[in-house]
Amino acid sequence: MAKQKWVSDAAHSELTFKIRHLMITNVTGRFNSFNVEAETDGDNFLAAHASATVDVDSITTANAQRDEHLRSPDFFDVNKFRNITFKATKTESVDNDGSYTLYGDLTIRDVTKNIKLDVEFGGVVTDPWGNTKAGFTIHGKINRKDFGLTWNATTEAGGVMVSDEVKIQCEVQLLKQQ
Repeated sequence: MAKQKWVSDAAHSELTFKIRHLMITNVTGRFNSFNVEAETDGDNFLAAHASATVDVDSITTANAQRDEHLRSPDFFDVNKFRNITFKATKTESVDNDGSYTLYGDLTIRDVTKNIKLDVEFGGVVTDPWGNTKAGFTIHGKINRKDFGLTWNATTEAGGVMVSDEVKIQCEVQLLKQQ
């Protein structure tokens, strides 16, 4: 089969995360600028070579003060580390329904760790304008401290301000390149 290149459709893709705040609720954030690329044999995504690059400066949590803190050296340090990257290393089929386990190297602040993500393949369709697209829902979680994101504060009662676990949620539409 011929090699096929796919790129993310920014208008129909999103990258969000959730993290516990004061250990009583979740705060949701998103990265507004990111790119996903994949190379497949035909439409076979199980053996795809895939990668993603995220512009850290595009982070938003709907709170300007918190967003600036997240861009600071306490967290992502965007002046030194502009991008988060992910490079797929292995994909395993979980069932015959399009569920996969995706392993890959995630790099944040120049720290690279292999992570595991759960992927639901939505299928391949042709849109009304003749574009071929593939859809994926991706879930996972990481420990932020594994990547040098260690800032925290203690509450008056002895709890912590921010949890270590970060839940990742992505909706990705890939556009087949001609």
